[in-house]
Amino acid sequence: MSADRILFTGGGTAGHVIVNLALIPVFQQEGWEIDYIGSKNGIERKLIESIDGVTYHPISTGKLRRYISKENVKDPFKVLKGTMQTWRIIGKRKPAVVFSKGGFVSVPVVMAAKLRGVPAVIHESDFTPGLANRLSIPFAKKVLATFPETIDYLPEKKAEYVGAVIRDELFKGNKEKGLEMCGFTKEKPVLLIMGGSGGSEKINQTVRESLEALLSEFQIVHICGQGKTDPSVEQKGYTQFEYVNEELKDLFASADFVLSRAGANAIFEFLALQKPMLLIPLSKSASRGDQILNANSFKEKNYARVMEEEAVTAESLAEELYNLKKQAPVMIDHMKNYQSEKARDRVIEIIKDAGNSE
Repeated sequence: MSADRILFTGGGTAGHVIVNLALIPVFQQEGWEIDYIGSKNGIERKLIESIDGVTYHPISTGKLRRYISKENVKDPFKVLKGTMQTWRIIGKRKPAVVFSKGGFVSVPVVMAAKLRGVPAVIHESDFTPGLANRLSIPFAKKVLATFPETIDYLPEKKAEYVGAVIRDELFKGNKEKGLEMCGFTKEKPVLLIMGGSGGSEKINQTVRESLEALLSEFQIVHICGQGKTDPSVEQKGYTQFEYVNEELKDLFASADFVLSRAGANAIFEFLALQKPMLLIPLSKSASRGDQILNANSFKEKNYARVMEEEAVTAESLAEELYNLKKQAPVMIDHMKNYQSEKARDRVIEIIKDAGNSE
């Protein structure tokens, strides 16, 4: 095995790639050879293939559904195929260690790594482990947690609380560039709205219904999701984007407040940047409830206000955002106690230790 080669995996949503994007540049700077295994058509392929020096390997993968579907019959065979594909890739590339960020594509990768005798380190962002990570944990050497409470849901001998890994680039945003990008001024606070990497129909619709009330208090930059912008509601002080990548750091820098879903990676980024946030987690009817746990943990620590999706109307949303504006100074005081810079260094140390132990 090559002591200076690492294999990353994770995908399905941007949240399963963001931590990898934070770690890859560090390993590149230290001269490591980097491979990445992801799905053929997932968002991870677009994000990773744009990075010079990273070899992307697409594999077959099933989707781990929690509902009845005829596709469920095919998925075990797709996972098996993906495991064999990964087994061959690992045999050829010979990485010293595998780092998995989760998502359904990671399951065959972690399983194949075990079969090849390559140690795998898993990072769990959410309050409780997702299905993919629960399936992968028996095959992993180490499991890292973002929330301290998550340790209670993990095997004691493998688990370690490390915190959130934040991309360095997010701290390098330029507020003036962000305002210019949106056509905004410095005279009124900026509200950044994000509904997850795919966008949220509920948030998008309700924001547009309450625009008149919101624009009296905020300038609004709205990241809507692919194909979900609405030209009919364009007006001064309201700017829409389908998706933002490289310029996201500048939009973050320009934002005074955030309205968001409660995906763990995103909300920890807002926390590290000290952005007061209103969180509308995915409901249990649309998810396993992990975002509700994430959001409530932040609410208890006074990092965020929380609304249940079922309670969101144009009127209630505007009222909650007004309250967020009033409560912001107290939130920022609590956020100042959170330190994110130590997490990345500890994760890198653990990955290297796992690779050197075999």
